[in-house]
Amino acid sequence: MAHKISADTCVACGACQGECPSGAIMEGDVYSIDPNICIDCGACAEVCPTGSISEE
Repeated sequence: MAHKISADTCVACGACQGECPSGAIMEGDVYSIDPNICIDCGACAEVCPTGSISEE
């Protein structure tokens, strides 16, 4: 199961993108995770300063 980023709390800081080993996190006004690429490792959630990333 992939992780997701909450658009309500994401501040697009980029911390998660740098930790993603599969390159599943896409940059934008609010970052998003491609569920087809996400390997569900949780590295992104561990570094998110706003707690915006959770399991889907």
